[in-house]
Order: sequence, then C-alpha cells, then structure tokens
Amino acid sequence: MGRMTDGDRTLRCSFCGKTQHEVKKLIVGPTVYICNECIELCAGIISEVPSNIAQKEKSELPSPQEICKTLDDYIIGQDKAK
Repeated sequence: MGRMTDGDRTLRCSFCGKTQHEVKKLIVGPTVYICNECIELCAGIISEVPSNIAQKEKSELPSPQEICKTLDDYIIGQDKAK
C-alpha cells in the first residue's frame, strides 16, 4: 500500500497512495511514508480539535462562586485556602 511500486523503487504515500513524483515531499518513516498533502490535511484536522475541546471545557467549568459554595459544604472555615 504505502511501499514501493511493482518492480521499481518509487515510493508511495501510505495514506493517499500518491507516488513520490506526484507530491512535493514524501516523509519516510521506519515502515510508512506520508506526503506533504496528507500532512497538511492532518494538521488542519488537528488544529480544529483543540479549539472545540477548549470551548466545551470552558462551558463546563463552574464559576469561582460555585466552587466556593461547594467547598463551603465540605470544608469549615479555611477561607484563605478556599
């Protein structure tokens, strides 16, 4: 799949199958190859994920007042620590 083509030494991207001659760069790993186009596609996917996760996590975080109220239910005094 991502190896050399039949009979010659032309390398192919393990992900999209394009040859080393069809792309600008082909990164060679121990047992796989990835072209610059697949890297760009993956980078775009990865860059979208953290912002979505960060927004979701922000909306799920309790406010400082809610945290303090919860701590008040379990901790007596120690206002400076809370």
